[in-house]
Amino acid sequence: MPDPTEEARLPPGQYVPRGRPVVHYGRIPKFRPETWSFSVFGATASGAETRFTWPEFSALPHDTVLADFHCVTKFSLMGNEWGGVPAAALLAAAPPARGVRHVMIWGEYGYSANLRIEDFDRETTLFATELDDKPLSADRGHPVRIIVPHLYAWKSVKWVRAVEYMPEDRRGFWEDRGYHNIGDPWLEQRYSYQEEPGEGPA
Repeated sequence: MPDPTEEARLPPGQYVPRGRPVVHYGRIPKFRPETWSFSVFGATASGAETRFTWPEFSALPHDTVLADFHCVTKFSLMGNEWGGVPAAALLAAAPPARGVRHVMIWGEYGYSANLRIEDFDRETTLFATELDDKPLSADRGHPVRIIVPHLYAWKSVKWVRAVEYMPEDRRGFWEDRGYHNIGDPWLEQRYSYQEEPGEGPA
């Protein structure tokens, strides 16, 4: 019997599947901790790039977020406990310059997704290293993926390697291929043809 609490949390057009599907684009990268790095670049407050090694990134403040996860392909995974580095901790360690209004999240192989700064700087946005008290599996984004649970899951980039601060918006990988620039599941912002004036780059 469906859980009425879960059903109340489902955005329009979504369903709870059996099991926990995994969806990603491209091959799964191999994690090499001795050479792995995480960069923050673009319009930084210092004007310089900040680079973290795996031990340095792992030493940043950690937190947990309990959140649902909504894929644009219409399935939702409910009640996930993510552990990792809050976006706020990264903003504090490598702050943006004044006037930054957007970020680009860069994953392996050049995959990317853009976010408004208010979506990035939100208490539920997390650079996850764990799911349900276990390290992320390789197919779910090990060692690090960003989780932006209030937006569709393509914004939650797997295998993250960098954050770019941007004064002006740019479309990321799927946004450049017809997906909505914002991706709010409660508004069913799935495709770019649905965008209202001001919701995409000028």
